[in-house]
Amino acid sequence: MTFTDESFAELAGGVSGVVFRRGDAGVADETAAQNVLVKHDPDVVVGAADEQDVAAAVRFARSNDLAVHVLATGHGAYVPVTDGVLITTSRLSALAIDPERRVAHIGAGNHWSSVVAAAAEHALAPITGASGHVGVVGYLLGGGLGPLARTYGFSSDYVRSFEVVTADGEVLRASADENADLFWALRGGKGGFGVVTSVHLALVDLESFYGGSLFYDAESIPAVLGAWADFTATAPERATSSVAVIRFPPFDVVPEPLRGKTAITARIAYIGDPAEGERLFAPVQDAAPAIFGHVGVMPASEVSMIHNDPTDPSPVFDRGMLLDTVDHDFVAAFLEVLGPEQQVPIVAAELRHIGGATARDVPEGSAVGGRSAGYTFIMIGAPDPSLFGTVLPQIADGVTAHLARWVSTENNVNFAGDLSVPGSYEASWPAATFDRLASVREAYDPTHLFPYPDAPTAS
Repeated sequence: MTFTDESFAELAGGVSGVVFRRGDAGVADETAAQNVLVKHDPDVVVGAADEQDVAAAVRFARSNDLAVHVLATGHGAYVPVTDGVLITTSRLSALAIDPERRVAHIGAGNHWSSVVAAAAEHALAPITGASGHVGVVGYLLGGGLGPLARTYGFSSDYVRSFEVVTADGEVLRASADENADLFWALRGGKGGFGVVTSVHLALVDLESFYGGSLFYDAESIPAVLGAWADFTATAPERATSSVAVIRFPPFDVVPEPLRGKTAITARIAYIGDPAEGERLFAPVQDAAPAIFGHVGVMPASEVSMIHNDPTDPSPVFDRGMLLDTVDHDFVAAFLEVLGPEQQVPIVAAELRHIGGATARDVPEGSAVGGRSAGYTFIMIGAPDPSLFGTVLPQIADGVTAHLARWVSTENNVNFAGDLSVPGSYEASWPAATFDRLASVREAYDPTHLFPYPDAPTAS
């Protein structure tokens, strides 16, 4: 800690939001993460009320030789922040829809659910993530592969501009026409460039689609997984689908048909004639008798119900990667390590079909990693912290090795998870993109005020 009481008092008196220093009573609540194991304890916390507060915090950090870290909605935190200035942007909640231009102006504190609801009032929709509880900005900075990805592409493809506070404490607009190199980097390059305070995001005309999710019991997992693999081999771009083997706990909050059971869920979102979507998905739907769930025409405003991800904070262990392909040999190998007979503390193992529109970059180019892959694969560990140090990493390593012939050499930073896993950071982009990102970071942050990937970034 290098700042004086006088400089801290000047910062606190010059911002509209809240300001804390280490040891203050409000630090824990202000910096709470979705991953409850991550306890941030920086030198200074600035709860920014507006863009000017962000700029003031950055200038304070720079003048006192302190690193700058960012926390928005609390997702994506794997490493505790234990030094420097932590800027929380959750109060930057501005949200406005321009229905004529089909663009949303979104402050950095917004979750996807707010944007989805606001856009739906105008029969519009963002290309959102799977969970409405995830923060918009952090998700977009990594690219974003949501439940409509094969049809519409990466969510970051729809960004039209960012407002960013850079290392000199100035506010820049980054777009295809202004600071184009920074704009390229922010669409998929994740962190280390500055503090994104807001984003302008293009929306699409979408009121409803054919979609939903179905659940099948443990004995049906091989049949459903095989049928899904066959479906994805010929599925059109209008269809985005996923499957997940889930080990449900015996809790009352879990629907009774799934309580305490191992099951597989098959999910679909089809943009087009619902009858055609139903026909295409029928081989998966009819691979076995479903025990829970529904597919049919659903409002675009309910897109998060396809995955229905949990929202409560909890201990988090995950390991993600991309796959080149999924075939019947992969299905057999997957079942050997993660099938219902395996006694492993992996509560969910999810596969998403990507490709289609995600394989095509935007005309001006972007830093998104993973466009060459065909699928995503993520393992979520049991929320038992005693397993996090050794057991779950060893299991994740073993599964990855067992499936190695299908694993892509390229990852996406949003799926990589904890970037402290050796090689995960470098693998999140193609080599040329990785090198160019380093050059852009050096140009906009030559003193390395925004450390990355050594600390969490906005999410």
